Amino acid sequence: MDSLVGQTLFGDGAAALIIGCDVDETIEKPLYQLISTSQTLVPDSENAMALHLREEGLTFHLSKDVPTLISKNIEDIMVDAFKPLGINDWNSLFYITHPGGRAILDGVESKLGLDKDKMRESRYVLSEYGNLTGACVLFIMDEMRKRSVEEGKSTTGKGSDYGVLLGFGPGITVETVVLRSCPINN
Repeated sequence: MDSLVGQTLFGDGAAALIIGCDVDETIEKPLYQLISTSQTLVPDSENAMALHLREEGLTFHLSKDVPTLISKNIEDIMVDAFKPLGINDWNSLFYITHPGGRAILDGVESKLGLDKDKMRESRYVLSEYGNLTGACVLFIMDEMRKRSVEEGKSTTGKGSDYGVLLGFGPGITVETVVLRSCPINN
């Protein structure tokens, strides 16, 4: 049954990005600056999510507790990631949140007290493409960039200077990438 549920949740997509340093802005147009990364293994979650590549394809085990386990730990993860920058106003950030499912997005939004528009791009990608595993965050990043331009925002992060990319995977692991958005020069 787990595999059947997993197959209905997951979509298929591919994305790529170029990561560099020492930008030459005369020929390059950076979208985000990578500030820091961290990985957290959520306590007592080792049996909550597993993906296995087998002869018959990718199989899944997903516990109904995954959204609760993530939301229960997300604020501590955010505090650890943003303490060096002195940021603790979660609504001042932009969010590129892996949409493992609506319940995960709802739980993160609720636990952090986020305004409803903070997960807009993540919800859009989930509704249009499903859960694309790791590629999902790159789809969301592109959607945020496009909407920022369309809405006349000052930065690629919907006008915010700093943001976070959150990825969720087996273990349960939470991958946290602190990003700084770049100015949009129209």
